[in-house]
Amino acid sequence: MAIPNLTPASVTSKIILSASVDVTDVEGTTLPFEIYKSSNNFLEGAADQVAYVYKKLGGDVLDVELTNEQVYASYEESVLEYSYILNIHQAKNSLSNLLGNTTASFDSDGEIQAGDSLESANVELKYPKFTFQYSQRIADGLATESNVGGDLTVYSASFDTAVSQPDYDLQAIIYTASLDADNPFYGKIGNKRITIRRVYYKTARAMWRFFAYYGGLNVIGNLSSYGQYSDDSTFEIVPTWQNKLQAINYEDSIYTRISHYSYELYNNIIRLFPVPRDLQDERFWVQFTVEMDAWEEYSDRKRGADGINNLNTLPFANIPYDNINSIGKQWIRRFSLAVCKEMLGQVRSKFSTIPIPGESVTLNGAALISEGKGEQKDLRDELKAVLDELTYAKLAEQDAAVTENAMKVNSKVALPIFVG
Repeated sequence: MAIPNLTPASVTSKIILSASVDVTDVEGTTLPFEIYKSSNNFLEGAADQVAYVYKKLGGDVLDVELTNEQVYASYEESVLEYSYILNIHQAKNSLSNLLGNTTASFDSDGEIQAGDSLESANVELKYPKFTFQYSQRIADGLATESNVGGDLTVYSASFDTAVSQPDYDLQAIIYTASLDADNPFYGKIGNKRITIRRVYYKTARAMWRFFAYYGGLNVIGNLSSYGQYSDDSTFEIVPTWQNKLQAINYEDSIYTRISHYSYELYNNIIRLFPVPRDLQDERFWVQFTVEMDAWEEYSDRKRGADGINNLNTLPFANIPYDNINSIGKQWIRRFSLAVCKEMLGQVRSKFSTIPIPGESVTLNGAALISEGKGEQKDLRDELKAVLDELTYAKLAEQDAAVTENAMKVNSKVALPIFVG
């Protein structure tokens, strides 16, 4: 019987990484996320990565059991990982200034959805203004409680006194007034608790005001006694804030001391002292705010309750590939190589040994997995360490150190002597 002539269809493994590829091969490949396929620069970078991985993993000596598509996928993963770490870094820099600002809606790839107000805004590439939104929000709360501003709307209402009636339920009075469509707080009270911010009484007795023969002009005083300069007095130079404080104290004195009324306020029920004794059209005024939930938004203005509140709602999309500089692209190449090492290790670990005539070959799958994961961790730590030294706070420290050291150097430089 004749010996058969064996002609195998292939003498090499079907899964071997190419030594190089063309950009069109990347363009025709389906990637896991397809985020950067529209960028020609990304396609070129992914194609170059195949040759880089082939050389680094010894493809010239021993077959690399990876597909081209796996390298493209690792390159895309590396770009996304770089974008993730950079966005985290920028969040550390700017979150306190962006709180309450407009957020966005994102698709499954982390891209801002079409039609969103921030579409194509590339907020992740912007240098934000320092508005200190977090500190401002705290200051607004303090200002509201101190009756010197804030972000709560302050309404006013009034009530008439009745003879021999010392107590008046302000909650009930203001609720009844809120049923009138002509009031600015119409429909806003309901069962919400109001907070009384100020109580005052405008007396009709205008003659209680003291006016000197100068008509109250050029009053300077010193906050300890009423004073007004005359022909033989000395002049005082006082700051503007002192005059303003005098005016506030003077007005407060009119509304509090001259009115001959005092009050106590418990659970929005006011008790007047002394008890009203006649019907002289005695009307009292109150300023109040309506209790709101911390996350409730005004219907006619934006307070920021529906805006950015933490890292999750920052309108940061994936960093565009074309805006990544040479530093970032080299990091991406190295990280992609580490991912490819891990993938190759997974492939080779499926067969720990391969039998050959009279012997067996042990594959290095476990070593490649360990090495690939270790390099990925090192690269992440390296990038994070660099970025932590480049936060805005650190940059300010560096500028301060440079300025101080420059001043020390200049202090030792001899100054020239001018000869006229």
